[in-house]
Amino acid sequence: MHSHTLGNFEVIAVSDGLYRLDGGAFFGVIPKVMWSKRVQADEANYVPVGLNSIVVRTGDHTVLIETGIGNKLPDRLAQIYGQPAKLIDSLSAAGIAPDDIDIVINTHLHFDHCGWNTVLRDGKPAPTFPQAKYYVQQGEWEYAQHPSERDSISYMTNNYDPLVASGQMQLLRGDHEILPGISVKVFPGHTASMQAVIIRSGGRTACYISDLIPTSAHIDLNWVMAFDLFPLQTLASRKQYYAQAIPEEWLTIFTHDPKIPWAYLESDERGKMIAKPAG
Repeated sequence: MHSHTLGNFEVIAVSDGLYRLDGGAFFGVIPKVMWSKRVQADEANYVPVGLNSIVVRTGDHTVLIETGIGNKLPDRLAQIYGQPAKLIDSLSAAGIAPDDIDIVINTHLHFDHCGWNTVLRDGKPAPTFPQAKYYVQQGEWEYAQHPSERDSISYMTNNYDPLVASGQMQLLRGDHEILPGISVKVFPGHTASMQAVIIRSGGRTACYISDLIPTSAHIDLNWVMAFDLFPLQTLASRKQYYAQAIPEEWLTIFTHDPKIPWAYLESDERGKMIAKPAG
């Protein structure tokens, strides 16, 4: 388990475990001869993918960013991707119970980012974190109601529609401060309305950048996943992020890195991106 002190906040990396994705899809147009130097694929070309969530203890609030795959995948998807379902145990190991969480932030609504939003009780979805207010972009939820044929497999309505219907999930319209020191900013590319979570305390900044930069192996500008709906917007959003995060020395938090949850990013004299892991 990794933890980091950010000003007056405690940032804790928790995990729903590892799942698997096709390496070609994970690295898009980058040839395997290049990406295989950074990530090892198995005989079926699957690569290990982390399911990294973050808990932020502010002193007044306990914030959970992202909720992994959960335990409700249909059998067919569980066989393809795996379903480790370790988040609740990971939270428990950090001394955190579901009732302790009072804010949950989803960067977007793909099933591997919001699966533990709900659990099935008597066959019906119920909030896993009953005391929490959930947040996501309204544009993301609206798209999830009628996704395209290309990514309809990524959305499972029982992860979010019951929360919207009950009023427990708040739909945001653009950049927004959730509470002092915790804000969200929209970075389109992976989806049109994906939001990053920016954490600020004591003059330091961290950012859960989600699938804009899913792992430390994806930090080069054009290493973009095939899953991104708008890859050119991904490039523009990365440029925007790097222009601020690098000179201001933000801690970048990776949603899918199987080994390191976060790193400081730098650019060398040739413009090559470098990730320096932080404690």
